[in-house]
Amino acid sequence: MSDHEQQPAPRRGKVLEALARAERKVFTRPAPKSANAQVKFLLTRVKGSAKALAERVGTSARTIERYRVGKLKKPQKRLQAALVEATESEWQPQVRAQARAQAATSRGMMVEVTAYFGFTCTGSSDDGRERQITTDISPTYVKQILQLQEAGATEEELHPIVAAAITESYFTEWGTRADDLRADFTSVSSISFRF
Repeated sequence: MSDHEQQPAPRRGKVLEALARAERKVFTRPAPKSANAQVKFLLTRVKGSAKALAERVGTSARTIERYRVGKLKKPQKRLQAALVEATESEWQPQVRAQARAQAATSRGMMVEVTAYFGFTCTGSSDDGRERQITTDISPTYVKQILQLQEAGATEEELHPIVAAAITESYFTEWGTRADDLRADFTSVSSISFRF
């Protein structure tokens, strides 16, 4: 791959991106910011293999070597995004793992979402519409969401479990009302999670 060839930057859905942002908020130290520092850090994660890192971020091994030694400093937007993504996904794995474990076993997570919610329930007169909801998600659902994320689930595969978590905590108030209610959400405008 030449220095000028580009692979398309990977796109994540809003739920997956929100989970990544929530993890970044638990970092105790800032991740490397410059391309040179990011490349040096990422090379430690791939045992010094410029070829492996180049394949991961979609560039050539020669370009990685140039950033490592400081000959190049300002990456193009696509490469910059790939370096940031790769760095933040590898940064402080123990801190992230601890936050995820606590959320999945005891604390749960807070979710704030603006999306179109549609309902199915016996005797329901509430038509679907766009709603802005902020609610806690139980550790049981957090565990399922995080397991799906780790398994490489798509955005569409995460929607039903996130909708079920919101239904339980917000619409049925932990099973105290609207027993048969099921809410689905589509057209997610914004979503954020907080560990």
